[in-house]
Amino acid sequence: MGKKHIVLGVTGSIAAYKAADIVRRLQDAGFDVTVMMTSGAEKFITPLTFEALSHRPVYRDMFVREGAWDIAHVSLAQSADLFLIAPATADIIARIAGGFADDFVACMAAATKAPVVIAPAMNDAMFANAILQENIAKLKKHGVKFIEPKKAKLACGREGIGALADVAEIVKAVEAILAR
Repeated sequence: MGKKHIVLGVTGSIAAYKAADIVRRLQDAGFDVTVMMTSGAEKFITPLTFEALSHRPVYRDMFVREGAWDIAHVSLAQSADLFLIAPATADIIARIAGGFADDFVACMAAATKAPVVIAPAMNDAMFANAILQENIAKLKKHGVKFIEPKKAKLACGREGIGALADVAEIVKAVEAILAR
């Protein structure tokens, strides 16, 4: 049996730069990692960073095809042993909870049979928002696992719950889920 395959979805949070460390640490733990990004994520970190770290193409636009014929979100969904979204914005959580599949990350969440793990990162007021919390509860009810954000000084300058969990904690959670 080969290495486990993690697909990492990166969304448009200031914490997107931490996803580079997530890739490296998942690889150090023995996983193969493929990255997909939302357009918002590309405002914070470039696909080239993830290509250099993962040694794989980064999936960004479902409608741009550069290689052999393949329905990437389906083939990735089938090959993934786990789908991790880190950092996850309120937007991607809402879109997945609503059943939307309009970008690679949301499409992957809809198409995969692998465990889905979400590590939110956002402003504390956004994280506390009642609608977001309903979306999180809905996803948990459907088997999605969450790695809770931590209390820290946030990009907005406030201190509160919304910072991305520590990278080591994220990797440990992935390992624990795959060990089951």
